[in-house]
Amino acid sequence: MPFSVTPTTLPEVLILEPNVFGDARGFFFESFNQRDFLQATGLDVAFVQDNHSRSARGVLRGLHYQIQQPQGKLVRVAQGEVFDVIVNMQRSHPDFGRWAGTHLSEENKRQVWIPPGFAHGFVVLSEHADFLYKTTDYYAPAHERSLLWNDPALGIDWPIDFMPTLAAKDASAKKFHEADAFE
Repeated sequence: MPFSVTPTTLPEVLILEPNVFGDARGFFFESFNQRDFLQATGLDVAFVQDNHSRSARGVLRGLHYQIQQPQGKLVRVAQGEVFDVIVNMQRSHPDFGRWAGTHLSEENKRQVWIPPGFAHGFVVLSEHADFLYKTTDYYAPAHERSLLWNDPALGIDWPIDFMPTLAAKDASAKKFHEADAFE
């Protein structure tokens, strides 16, 4: 198998760690292979969009989700380091409102599978970070929602000692108890 799969504290959210082949010239790994992904995770997903963002140290993006046309995401960092956070937004799920977080970096080459029905965000810990992600549905701005990153009701333990730089939509995001959720 070209990668190992480990569930997070949210069992549907998976950390994928690739087998990296390196020598004095550099390294190689498969960042995605549909057949191997299905075999390792049991998930038969189709990705329709690839995205790439670059952010400076201290930028926090999220926590985002689409209430209609929900997106599954396969995320990774090609350069730099982030702390990645996922929040379950499914009312009928026993983990509703719980979060999981992990460090993603160019060094560890980890990827995270985030199923539809979860909010997602990250904060940049390095000078800058190139964040890559595949989605299972198209971006739909009319259905995008933002959950307040520092809502005490969520209790997310962000590993930062500074006030992050936020987009206007994230600075004015809804608290968890006010936010739209999935049934």
